[in-house]
Amino acid sequence: MTLYSEEALTPRKIVEYLGRYIVGQDKAKRAVAIALRNRFRRRRLPSEIAREIVPKNILMVGPTGVGKTEIARRLSELVKAPFVKVEATKYTEVGYVGRDVESMIRDLVERSVQMVRERKTVEVQEEAEARAEERLLDALLPPRRAKERVADVMSFFTGQTTERREEPLSEEDQRQEHQRTATRERLRQMLREGKLDGREVEIEISESLQAGIPLIGGPGMDEMGMNLGEMLSGILPKRKKRTRTTVSDARKILQAEEAEKLVDQESVAQEALEKAQEEGIVFIDELDKVAATGSAHGGPDVSREGVQRDLLPVIEGCNVNTKYGPVRTDHILFIAAGAFQKVKPSDLVPELQGRIPLRVELNPLTEEDLARILVEPENSLIRQYQALLSTEEVSLEFDDDAIREIASLAARMNREMENIGARRLHTMMENLLEDLQFEASEMRGQRVLVDARFVRERLERLVADSDMRRYML
Repeated sequence: MTLYSEEALTPRKIVEYLGRYIVGQDKAKRAVAIALRNRFRRRRLPSEIAREIVPKNILMVGPTGVGKTEIARRLSELVKAPFVKVEATKYTEVGYVGRDVESMIRDLVERSVQMVRERKTVEVQEEAEARAEERLLDALLPPRRAKERVADVMSFFTGQTTERREEPLSEEDQRQEHQRTATRERLRQMLREGKLDGREVEIEISESLQAGIPLIGGPGMDEMGMNLGEMLSGILPKRKKRTRTTVSDARKILQAEEAEKLVDQESVAQEALEKAQEEGIVFIDELDKVAATGSAHGGPDVSREGVQRDLLPVIEGCNVNTKYGPVRTDHILFIAAGAFQKVKPSDLVPELQGRIPLRVELNPLTEEDLARILVEPENSLIRQYQALLSTEEVSLEFDDDAIREIASLAARMNREMENIGARRLHTMMENLLEDLQFEASEMRGQRVLVDARFVRERLERLVADSDMRRYML
């Protein structure tokens, strides 16, 4: 995957990148690309006007399997910003059992913290590696221990003033120390050359105290169990434990431990909060599932409308408390999506409609689109099956007629049954190649050509049998 710098991430480049994985849906790609670029433009403005520019949230409407979720997935790979994808159906109105909507912002902050911590960890890797090497050498060749003495009798009982001092070295001790230093340097050289990687060594590592205590309470209380555990681990000393492992594994463990010590967690939290506030993107899928289905005012519609009303302040801009500190949601970009087959976008509460002003309709997939999806995207479905069978030294090829036939049968199934879009291709391909995948391990060195006749022989009967296709396709 080609990664673009933020400045080079123009709307045209974003659309071009999404086009490598998603067929069609140009309107949705353009809307998302403009929204992402406007975030970069806003950060270049003076703070007085930048504060007033809020993101134009997007609602993507279209049947299942046309690319809504795929756009979100590819965006998360492309942008170097905190990004979370959530399902609207997992949230409940405050007062009902379940997660409150503010937890999506806490998830966003967690992702932001993870991103900042990973970057800062990479920055200190060189020093962490040097420190880990010294600790590993100490484990392989323990250093000479300084002699201890107790200052007075009372100190012996209080244990407060134990002193450590270096005794003057005799000539014999000096000679041994010189030999030890030379041996340590030889071990260092062997360590760097990887000659000791398979050797076992005993190391001492810190064991964090995990004391999460579950609590029941109002919004935000689902995070408190983790907070208490972290508070107690900061107050109580970390326990040490000794473990035996290979030198190569010990190096990774010690390097990770040293890197964690070198990273300032307070600065990580502050930077992550700022990054989440200014650059965060939340993708809310299945929004149509929390829309009321009619004018009834009872049953599940109460909770559904309650979820929508809880979303209002979060999308418009409010303070959300997290374990790292409060976060303002004014400049977080929200992209919502839903099939809206049984309900319409107008069935959402009017206030929520107003807070998601941009509405983009994704088109149902045609037979031609399905044929393109089979071959055009990077790592397309056909390439995936070819790669899988190549591990068995079986060459799998499809001619153009076969691809058109698969797309034609998939489109027919979508018309006659539930329209599940491109997801229908997965079931068709799996049924088409089931026998081949079963026998591939006994077909090494063979070439298999899939043509239109091959497709019809294996799929026509399933497509024609209305009872069988209900369960198979």
